[in-house]
Amino acid sequence: MTPRDYQHKNMMQIFLHFFKPHMGLFILDMVCALIVALVDLAYPLVSRWAMYELLPQNAYRTFFAVMGVVVLAYLVRAFLYYIITYWGHTFGIRVEADIREALFCHMQELGFDYFDKNRTGQLMSRLTSDLFEITELAHHGPEDLFISFVTIAGALIIMFRTEWRLALVVCVILPIFLVTVLLRRKQMRKASRKVKQRVGHINADIESSLSGMRTAKAFANEDLELQKFRRSNGAFKVSKKSFHREMGIFMGSMELFMSLLSVAVVTMGGYLIMKNELNYADLLMFSLYITTFVNPIRKLANFTELFANGTAGLERFTQIMRTEPTLQDAPGALELTHVEGKIDLEHVGFSYDGDLAVLHDITLHVAPGQTIAIVGPSGGGKSTLCQLIPRFYDVTSGKILLDGLDVRSLTQKSLRRNIGVVQQDVFLFADSILENIRYGKPDATMDEIVEAAKRAEIYDDILAMPDGFDTYVGERGTLLSGGQKQRISIARIFLKNPPVLILDEATSALDSLTESKIQHAFDELAKDRTTLIIAHRLSTIRAASRILVVSDGDIVEAGTHAELMAMGGVYARLCKTQNLLA
Repeated sequence: MTPRDYQHKNMMQIFLHFFKPHMGLFILDMVCALIVALVDLAYPLVSRWAMYELLPQNAYRTFFAVMGVVVLAYLVRAFLYYIITYWGHTFGIRVEADIREALFCHMQELGFDYFDKNRTGQLMSRLTSDLFEITELAHHGPEDLFISFVTIAGALIIMFRTEWRLALVVCVILPIFLVTVLLRRKQMRKASRKVKQRVGHINADIESSLSGMRTAKAFANEDLELQKFRRSNGAFKVSKKSFHREMGIFMGSMELFMSLLSVAVVTMGGYLIMKNELNYADLLMFSLYITTFVNPIRKLANFTELFANGTAGLERFTQIMRTEPTLQDAPGALELTHVEGKIDLEHVGFSYDGDLAVLHDITLHVAPGQTIAIVGPSGGGKSTLCQLIPRFYDVTSGKILLDGLDVRSLTQKSLRRNIGVVQQDVFLFADSILENIRYGKPDATMDEIVEAAKRAEIYDDILAMPDGFDTYVGERGTLLSGGQKQRISIARIFLKNPPVLILDEATSALDSLTESKIQHAFDELAKDRTTLIIAHRLSTIRAASRILVVSDGDIVEAGTHAELMAMGGVYARLCKTQNLLA
C-alpha cells in the first residue's frame, strides 16, 4: 500500500490487510478456539444431564462412560490449545514480520529531511517494541474476543432456556461490567500511548549515549550521561505507573463483578429453591457456567490490555506509513542509462527549512569528463550543492540537469546508481571489510574487490590484519583507524565505477603520504568521467579543470589555480593561509 492508501484506510482496515497472506493459519486458530469454547459450554450441560438422568436411575456405568468421554474431550481441548499457542503465535510473528518489512521499506523511501528531524532511537522503537505489541494483538486479540463471545453468548442462551430468572440476574450485571471494560479501555489506551512515547525517548537517549560513549569518557562525563539516563528512565517509570494504575482499576473492577455475579446467582438460586421453583442440579449448572464465565471474562480483560497496547503501537506505525516521502519519482520517471556526465545547474536556490536560504541563484555548467573543485569557508554551501545533484534534497528554485535531463524527471535509483559519493562523514556497517567494500557493487567478484582495495591503497593494511578481508570493522568501523575507514569507503567507489564522482572531503582523514597515493588513483579514476571534488587542502585540487570558490551560498570566484591566484581574491588568501600553516 502507498501512503495515500494508509491515509484513506482506518487502523482496523490496515491491521486486517496484513492478515490476508496468512489467512489459513488465522482460520485454523479460530476453528480451534471455537471447539475449545464448545467444550467449555458442553461440560455444565453434560453434568446437569448426568445428575438429572443417570444418577437418579443408578446408571453408574453410563455415568462413568460419560465422564470418560468428558476426559477425552478435555484431552482434545488441551491439544487444541497447543495448536492455538504454537500456530497462533506463528501467525502473529508472520504478521509482525510483514508489518516490520513494510515499515522498513517505507523508511527507505523517506528522504534525508525525515531522518534529519527524527532520532534513530525513536525509529528503532517503532521497528521493535511497538511491533511486538501489535503481534500480541494479532494473535491473542481475535482469539480471546472470539472465545469470550461464543462462551458468554452460548452460556446465556442455555441459562435462559433453563431458568430465565437466574439468567436475567446475570444479564443485569454483565452489561455493567462490559460498559466498565469499554470505559477503562479508553483510559488504558491513552496511558499505553504515553508509555510507548517514553520508551521511544529512552531508546533515543540510550542510542545517543552509547554512540557518544567515547566522547563521554574523553570528557569524564559519565555522571552527566547517567543523570540524563535517570531523567528519561524516571519519566518512563511515571508513565508506566499511570498505565498500571489504570490496569489495576480495571482488574479490581473485574474481580468485583465476578464475585458479585457468583453471589447474585447463589442468592437468587437459593431464593428459588426455597420456593421449590429450582432444584440443586440446575443451581449447580448455573454455578458451573458462572465459573465458565471466569475464563472468557479474563480473556476480555487480557484483550483490553492487548488492545490498548496494540492499538497504541498501531497508531505509531500508521503515523509513519501515512508520511509521504518529500522526494518521489515523477509519474513516468525515466531510467538513466549511458551517462556522459554533463551537469548543468540553472539558477539553483535551496533552503532546508523553507526560510533561511543556503544557496542563492547558482548557475554552473560542467562538461563531460571535467574535474571541478569546490572550495571555500566551512558552512558556505559546498556540501549542500553536491547533495542536490544526486537528489538527496530537491532544489527550492531553479533546476539541475544531468545530460540535459532534469534530475527530478529521473528515477532516484537510476540517478544514484550512476553517481558515486564519498562523503566526509564515513559510515561503515558493523560487518567485515569484504562486505563493506562489496557494498559498492553487491555482485562483485573477489578479484574485483581486491583490485578496488589496491587502488584505494588499503590492500596492504587488510593483508596485515589477522582475518584479512574477513576482519570485523566494529560498530561504525570503530576498530579501524580514521584513514583506514576512509580508504575502505573510497574502495567502494572504485568498485562501483560510476560515470559521475562526488568526493566530499574524501581524503580528509588521511596522512599526506597516503593522500598523495590515493590522489594519483583518483586522478586515474577521474579520467573520462565528470568529477566534483570538495576539498579544504588546496594542494590536492590544483590540477582541476576549474576551481569554484563558494561562500555564503554563492559562487564568488571561478577559474584555474593560476587564474584565481592572479585575481588575489578569496582563493588566493586561502592558499596563502594554508602555505603559512604548512
